[in-house]
Formats: sequence, C-alpha cells, structure tokens
Amino acid sequence: MKRIFLLVVTNIAVLAVLSVVARILGVDRVLDQQGGIDFSSLLAFCAVFGFGGALISLAMSKWIAKRSTGARVITQPANATETWLYSTVQRQAQQAGIGMPEVAIYESPDLNAFATGARRDSALVAVSTGLLQRMDRHEVEAVLGHEISHVANGDMVTLTLIQGVVNTFVLFLSRIIGYVVDRAVFRSERDHGPGFFITSMVAQIVLGVLASMIVAWFSRQREFRADAGGASLAGRDGMIAALERLKTAHEPAALPDSMKAFGIAGGGGIARLFMTHPPLDERITALRSSRGS
Repeated sequence: MKRIFLLVVTNIAVLAVLSVVARILGVDRVLDQQGGIDFSSLLAFCAVFGFGGALISLAMSKWIAKRSTGARVITQPANATETWLYSTVQRQAQQAGIGMPEVAIYESPDLNAFATGARRDSALVAVSTGLLQRMDRHEVEAVLGHEISHVANGDMVTLTLIQGVVNTFVLFLSRIIGYVVDRAVFRSERDHGPGFFITSMVAQIVLGVLASMIVAWFSRQREFRADAGGASLAGRDGMIAALERLKTAHEPAALPDSMKAFGIAGGGGIARLFMTHPPLDERITALRSSRGS
C-alpha cells in the first residue's frame, strides 16, 4: 500500500510540474488557428512529457528506491557483514572507475539487488537481506559486481533516454491518430471532439505496449553487459555461481518498476518480449561461451 501511494503521489506531482512547464513554454495547445495540428508544438509538448517524466523519475530514483523498499543506507557498518559489504562495493567502485555509491540493505527474504541513481559517481547499490543470508560471499561479490557494472556502464541514464524517446513518439503518434479519427470519423471541425480523446487514449495504450517491448529489448542487452562486468570484477565462476543460485531460488518479489531493469534476478514473464532480463540459462550460457572464446 505504501508503494502504491508513493507511486500515485509522485506521478501526480510530476504531471503537475510538467503541465506548468508546457504552459510556460507555450506548447500546451497543439492546434493552430484553423483547427489543424501544429506539429512543432505537438512534438515539443510530447517531448516535455515524454522526456520530462523519464528524467524526473531518474532524478528521484534514489529517493523513491529507499522509501519504496525501506532500504537502510549503511553510513557506519554495524557488524562484520556490513563492513564486508561496504568495503567490497568500495573496492569494486574503484576498479570500475566510479565514485563510491551509497550502500543499502532492505528487508526481503528473496535473493535480489538493484542499482539506481542519476549519476555514475552518486549511485545507490542495495541488496536484500535474503541475498546476504542465502548466498555465500563469493556469490554476493559477483552480484555486487553486476550492479556496479550497471552504474559504470551508465545503464540508468541510457535506458532513461531510450524511455524518453519512445514516450515522446507514443504521445506524438497517438495524438495524430486521435486527430485523424476525430476529423474523419466523428467529423469534428474545430477543437478536439470526444473522438480525439477516446482514440488517443486507446492508441496510446497500444503504442505504449509496443514501445515497452523496445525498452525491454535494450534492457536485456544491458543485462548481458552487466553480467560480463560482474565476471570481470568478481570472477566468471562467481558470476555463474550467483546466477545458478538464483535458478534454485523461488521467484523474487517484484521490485518497484523504476528498479526492475537494474535488479540481478531475472525470471520468465508473460512473454519474452516484455522481459527486462534474459532467462538465467541464456545468461549463464553467454558467460560460459565468453570463457571459451
């Protein structure tokens, strides 16, 4: 319930801010004086909401992650496990050439971890208590290497920009489709009729589903790179062992949507096209193949 409330409140706040920005920029109206589409204004309007939403979400990602998962940031290690966890992340961050991330632990019995943050030198790496309890240190080290590689590769920014592009074109194309249907079918002559809003909404849903496949494909490619980075930082055998351990675990609890693409655990979704992570068997095979090459 807390996660849903936080998501709703955040989205409302983001929409309010972007609406003000669109009004200030003068791109909140997309019809010209003759009732036709002003394509420049429409594209600018869609870019404000498409990129703006994605960029604001990225900027808030650490704050949202901490509150939605209840993650506790380690400022002063309280025990041997926290000391080892902090020092391991510190060493790997130095190896990867990035600034020291915040290190956090969140309560969950599942084997999972994630990385997030808007900048490579100011990220957050969080692991579940279940992962610390059910994996050995060699495997945990590999998982941390995977997450540090996400940060070093700039995956959060890359996927945010991709999301911004697809969001922009989903909004742009759905409104053009709505305009055409409104004029051709519902015969609206001035301003937007009900056909525009109905058709635009349906088109946005359909195009949004198709766009999510594109983002998911890019996310899967970044997972292979992060696995390779984890193998480089913690050893290929450790990375393979960590993925093998994940195969034997139960399906992990869902992370917040904004963190899903940067977690460690992958699973079988409803359809492969919507999976943000490749199947674990494919990831293991890719690591073993790279060893033989």
